[in-house]
Amino acid sequence: MILIVESGSTKSDWIGLNGEEKSHFTTMGLNPYFHDEQTVFNAVKGNSELFALASNIQRIFFYGAGCSDPLLNQIIEKGLQRAFPQANVKVDHDLTACAYSTFKGEPLISCIIGTGSNSCFYDGNTVSEAVPALGYILGDEGSGSFFGKRLLADFLYHKLPQQIQNHLSSEQKLDKSTIVEHVYRKPNANVYLASFMPVVNTFRQTEYIQKLLHHGFGLFLEEHVQCYTNYQSVKTSFVGSVAAIFEEELKNACLTHQVNCGEIIRKPIDGLVRYHQQILVKERS
Repeated sequence: MILIVESGSTKSDWIGLNGEEKSHFTTMGLNPYFHDEQTVFNAVKGNSELFALASNIQRIFFYGAGCSDPLLNQIIEKGLQRAFPQANVKVDHDLTACAYSTFKGEPLISCIIGTGSNSCFYDGNTVSEAVPALGYILGDEGSGSFFGKRLLADFLYHKLPQQIQNHLSSEQKLDKSTIVEHVYRKPNANVYLASFMPVVNTFRQTEYIQKLLHHGFGLFLEEHVQCYTNYQSVKTSFVGSVAAIFEEELKNACLTHQVNCGEIIRKPIDGLVRYHQQILVKERS
């Protein structure tokens, strides 16, 4: 049996393949920038159905946010090896998963817009990046953490429309001390910031939110798509919850920036499974 894992900073999707039989599991997101080996092991152990398969797993293909550095990847690898002692474990970047899941036979620019954001170019053989992902403090343009950060800053600066300001203070019970505690003192500040995307969606039709979305997606396209010299001659596809939920606004930004928008999918796991099934068929033939 093999496991294919696609992990963002918020959630991980696990698919177990046993011949034609498929099993689906979820755990917390696992990112080596924020989590240690013990956390990885505990996340697997915390899902009793997944952990029960431990002795049957022969290979694991893990694709995760933050997994672009071989040294950091060892954190994920060691945690998984503890949980699945019989398995051969391979850890790769979530951008690779993004490229594999959106590739349809033609070179393309493949992007992630979820809790964080990133992009790559994939020609069917090689995944390449023109600019690095800088994370939620310096980068992550157009992502959930980006929009959440802007929303909370404007809340504290009293720049929000009154109805959104009232919603955050009355319904969400937000104040400066709560925000500072989560952003500066608690772990996973990026996930906390991105947790305000439902608020963005609730007030989606307001002028403030429309301007915010257009600005954020525009920045993403300028920094992470237009950096590729051939961006106008190939399609640009997107994966991730923010891209999928705000598909209309993302497509409008692509139109404004002369980006040839391709496929927009919420989860890359299905395309990733399809890719590995094809590889398995080739290995057996």
